[in-house]
Amino acid sequence: MFGKGQPVLSGGVDAWLLAFTQPTVLIELGVLALCALLAWALGGLLRRGVRPNDASSILFGRRVVDGVLFPLVWLASAYVARTLLQQWVPLAAFAVAIPVLAALVVIRIGVKVLQEAFPQAGWVRPIERSISWLVWMAMVLWVTGLLPLVLQELDEVKWTVGSTTLSVRTLIEGTLTAGAVLLLSLWLSSAIETRLLRSATGGELSLRKAASNAVRALLMFVGLIVALSAVGIDLTALSVLGGAIGVGVGLGLQKLAANYVSGFVILAERSMRIGDNVRVDGFEGRVTDIKARYTVIRSLSGRESIVPNELIITNRVENLSLADSRVWISTVVSVGYDSDVDVVMPLLAQATLESERVLRDPAPSVALSAFGADGLEFTVGFWIADPENGQLGLRSQINLSILRSLRAHGIEIPFPQRVLHVAGATPAQASLVTPGQPLSG
Repeated sequence: MFGKGQPVLSGGVDAWLLAFTQPTVLIELGVLALCALLAWALGGLLRRGVRPNDASSILFGRRVVDGVLFPLVWLASAYVARTLLQQWVPLAAFAVAIPVLAALVVIRIGVKVLQEAFPQAGWVRPIERSISWLVWMAMVLWVTGLLPLVLQELDEVKWTVGSTTLSVRTLIEGTLTAGAVLLLSLWLSSAIETRLLRSATGGELSLRKAASNAVRALLMFVGLIVALSAVGIDLTALSVLGGAIGVGVGLGLQKLAANYVSGFVILAERSMRIGDNVRVDGFEGRVTDIKARYTVIRSLSGRESIVPNELIITNRVENLSLADSRVWISTVVSVGYDSDVDVVMPLLAQATLESERVLRDPAPSVALSAFGADGLEFTVGFWIADPENGQLGLRSQINLSILRSLRAHGIEIPFPQRVLHVAGATPAQASLVTPGQPLSG
């Protein structure tokens, strides 16, 4: 009934259903299963050999079967198998499998690229569902043979815009082409960014981040130009739009433009790098990311500050780890005036060394900083190399060590004392009063 290599769908749905009752369908299904096994094996080998450290990439995915490579290899091998198999048997299953696999490849590419390019965006999920529905609807129309009829009807709906005649079909095809070009641009920029930022730290990470931002902006610009050409928009008309945008940037968008320019200046000069401990506008923390428009600073308490890049360029910024990551910390200790200074100072220095975070070089220092109202005041200073781990806990640990050491050697930490002078009283009636002590009548 069916000639060898003749598509069964050309005879209608009845012929298609009848073809699925033929024994040769089992051969087709077996060949498709072998193609799937081949795609799975090849994907696993490439994932281990080519990209072993990038388990969540667009091409390979977290597992072998959830990336773009698996359905792409399956589609290619199925197409080759169909070309060879149609010489001997009529095709039924392949006529459905090829469109299904092609739709799966398109959906995987769209979804994976959007997830990689915009991992935290909430609007990505609805777009992913829209892409899936549109692609599956197009696949059903293709398989049932209705797609040419639908396209022909859409081509009949036309209107004129200036000197250009547009139709619904042209608009849809241009929009799909524009979407494909933008997805390809996002894919390339994400792949380049992943490649550049891999195993980069410190200043090198900042330079690579600047390069990845520039590459993404360039690819998106080229993709936008190609997409507008695909839709049918005359690019020569954009000169007027470009002038209007220039005026808008000069007037209303100057702050936004300043933030973007400042972001590239920060990344290029490396005055602030990812991982540095900084203090900006009274907020202190660690730089976790430098975007084109803003910088993210995370404090030790877990709060994150979104700082516009222009603020970093125009205001005073304290970079605690630009030239040296070591930070000096101090604490003040008071002892009684009758204490032996030559004994107290070594004890204070030795107490700071009980913490492993305190550096031995440079060594801790102890100085008699003031003659206080209640006792001798010593300033104990020491250096640490990990300020990102916090200072409050370390200062508490050092103070506890000092307290134990002074108590063990019988050195007094004096209470505040004040002399109370009573008006009209004789000197013999004056008394030394300690805070909290009741006054005698």
